[in-house]
Amino acid sequence: MLMKKIIFAACLAVALCACSNDPMVVKTCAGKVQGVEEEGTMAFKGIPYARIERFMPPQKVEPWDTVMVCDQYGPYAMQTGGFPGTVMSEENTCTLNVWTKDTKARKPVMLWVHGGGYATGHSSWNPGYGLAQKDVVFVSLNHRLNILGYLDLSSFGEKYKYSGNVGELDIVAALEWIRDNIKRFGGDPDNVTIMGHSGGGGKVGSILCMPSAKGLFHKAIIYSGVIVGSNTTATSSKLGEAVVRELGIAPEEIDKIQSVSYDELNAAGRRATAGLVGIAGGFAPTMDGEVIVTQPFRPAFAEFSKDIPVIIGTTRNEFGANYYGKEVTLDEARKMLAPTFGEDTDAFIEAYREAYPDGSLQDMLSLDRTFRFNSVISCRGINEQGGAPVWNYLFDWQKPSDHYSAHGDELPFFFNTIEAEKRKVPEITPEISRLQEIMSDYWVNFAYTGNPNGEGLPTWHSYTEANEPCIIFDTPEVVEREAFDTRLQELIYKHQRR
Repeated sequence: MLMKKIIFAACLAVALCACSNDPMVVKTCAGKVQGVEEEGTMAFKGIPYARIERFMPPQKVEPWDTVMVCDQYGPYAMQTGGFPGTVMSEENTCTLNVWTKDTKARKPVMLWVHGGGYATGHSSWNPGYGLAQKDVVFVSLNHRLNILGYLDLSSFGEKYKYSGNVGELDIVAALEWIRDNIKRFGGDPDNVTIMGHSGGGGKVGSILCMPSAKGLFHKAIIYSGVIVGSNTTATSSKLGEAVVRELGIAPEEIDKIQSVSYDELNAAGRRATAGLVGIAGGFAPTMDGEVIVTQPFRPAFAEFSKDIPVIIGTTRNEFGANYYGKEVTLDEARKMLAPTFGEDTDAFIEAYREAYPDGSLQDMLSLDRTFRFNSVISCRGINEQGGAPVWNYLFDWQKPSDHYSAHGDELPFFFNTIEAEKRKVPEITPEISRLQEIMSDYWVNFAYTGNPNGEGLPTWHSYTEANEPCIIFDTPEVVEREAFDTRLQELIYKHQRR
């Protein structure tokens, strides 16, 4: 009997040792997680990084004793609508995903913040295996959105002081998780790049103005996400008070809001937003002077972030897809532009033809009027701040079937995942493969060194090195344009607020 016990104990010890050496099992500060193989990488999906209570800042997760199988994306934030094959949750929103090739290495880390404005989105939109294949550790996250992430109830007392920014504080909690855990996944916590698209880019701008995030990341990339003019406490608290009135809750009973269903809360938020004028972004980050200390993109970021290297860029067309697929005459185009440009309509047409002599009328009508000018203004501001360099790009490749460069079309190229994006890249030619290689290589170089340039790549100058250079991502070749079409973009800026 004794011998059997000894043999059993020895076998158990061997099994435990084997488990501890399994690269698919990683011990985090809260407990062990088990990943899966995905496209030549190890993927750990749905890891809890924070524990949340409605309208309160995130807290550390509760530890667990078993091995948590992390082979599925975690629940996404409560929002209007839904995505097939996934579930929403209010309590379990704060999860993240990690892709890595070697848990024993020490590679740069790239944290991805999904798009969808401040209201919708999910980390599964952009898997990270393509960049992990190029020897970085890629992390993406879900966090609180819309009214749950950005309802400012600060005027109702100290308890709710930070409620208007808990969605941003969730992202800081993810950065803290990276600091404490990413070494065990083969990542370097002292070399973290945070990047985001659209609303995710706006969130990255906010993070660059948050003292609590200082030192947790070292580089930033903003894709089509220069969102100028976030809320201030004066406006966001007014919206919060309107929501409470819509719910019929007395100020002295504000805690009743904790038990209101999400659907009822969301409906009250829509009614409150519709009834107010002058709210910059609805339920969005709030420049409160403490959590977010300065207005992002006005034109740069907080002084304490000036040594963070930054890449900022856009696509040519962004949201202009509706103008394609139909014939348009010059007179018709002029009539379409007149409500926006008024007396400057002909000047806009002339400036467009100077900037894009081969462009079609559809190209002119669909030219981005949302992000491009403000992106360049931010690049100028960052450069004038006198810290780390800033680089600017324009994604100009147009899908052959649609003939425009839409919002988000650039992402599979940067993420090295065009083979999985048949909708955006229906046919992969050698030129398209080369474009993906160049774009993703720039990103990996930037993650390693803070400079996108590298051997075999076209030279991409920063604003410090040249007069407002812009790299143009297109086929058959990637080129750098030395001058910005100032006249055209200034006309857009002049009239975009009408």
